Amino acid sequence: MAQLGCSQPMLIEESSLSGWKVIDSGGFGQIYKARHLHWCYDVAIKLLHYDDGRSSLLMREAKMMCQGSNEYVMQVLGVFKGRVPNSVPSRQLGLVMKFMEQGSLTTLQVNLCGPPPLPLVFRLAHQVAVGINFLHQLSPPLLHLDLKPSNVLLDPDLNVKLTDFGLSRLYHSVTQGSRKKNKDEGGTISYMPPEAFDISYKPKTASDIYSYGILLWSIVTGKQPYENAMSEMVRLRIPQGDRPSLEDYTSKAEGCEDLMKLMDLMVKCWKGKHDQRPTSFDCATFTEALFQTHKDAVVDAVHQVLKMLNKQEEEKIIEQVQRVHINQVSAQPNPKDMCEDVLTGRPPCSGN
Repeated sequence: MAQLGCSQPMLIEESSLSGWKVIDSGGFGQIYKARHLHWCYDVAIKLLHYDDGRSSLLMREAKMMCQGSNEYVMQVLGVFKGRVPNSVPSRQLGLVMKFMEQGSLTTLQVNLCGPPPLPLVFRLAHQVAVGINFLHQLSPPLLHLDLKPSNVLLDPDLNVKLTDFGLSRLYHSVTQGSRKKNKDEGGTISYMPPEAFDISYKPKTASDIYSYGILLWSIVTGKQPYENAMSEMVRLRIPQGDRPSLEDYTSKAEGCEDLMKLMDLMVKCWKGKHDQRPTSFDCATFTEALFQTHKDAVVDAVHQVLKMLNKQEEEKIIEQVQRVHINQVSAQPNPKDMCEDVLTGRPPCSGN
């Protein structure tokens, strides 16, 4: 097993950052984009909600995550401790990571209005499995515990970078009894294993494997599981054996033998009993074989997607420019109105 190092996470002060901008919020807190003045590139700062001041626990977990260096795992660059501009006056704590321009798998699904091309599907499935396997091979194993599309970030070439690994355990232990309901809760629940709803739940590596199975379904279909169901109903039905619709999957997999093979893995991953699920190593080796079959077509698939995303971005910019122009024209006074508003005096007196 790989060993974690013992170096302390770098402490990043507020004076090192500028241009703060909120880009997202979730169960752990708000996420900001800022410029690191000394590193000369943009970073993402994930501020963490914690109500009882147990910052030492946050620092210990951050130290573990700082060591998570792998090709498909987002490395934590340091820990932010300071005040955020135009925010609460108290000092806050957060994790600092490199900012990913392409966003997450969720961003990609929304922009594509569906799943990516098949070669990219197989690469995403494999890279996520490799990232999870790396975390599980650490000593002690590092559990992700919140594997879902929004935590699968993408680099400029749409390669996977897993983020938020270990934060779920950290969040629950730091905010026991003080957790506030948030908009992200429903999405997280949809990827949780049935045993997680048991009052005596103790997370295992198999917990991540279940989430990986649900994630595979989302990658192939381009949808979110149980998207029209209430969170309370999802909590109730998952332990009773409900899973995302296989009809949605098979409609995408029709005519593709490798997608059907991936479905077999998916179903094994989301089995109700944790000891019946494959290991992360099994998932990584199985998806590698599928990915190798489609590897030659990946470059074209990525180019196709990036071209589409660039076109969308250009159209968005043009639309914004046009909107600004319309607003400026609307704000300009009408010359006719200006003439009508001019105050005139009495007509000049005619001379005798």
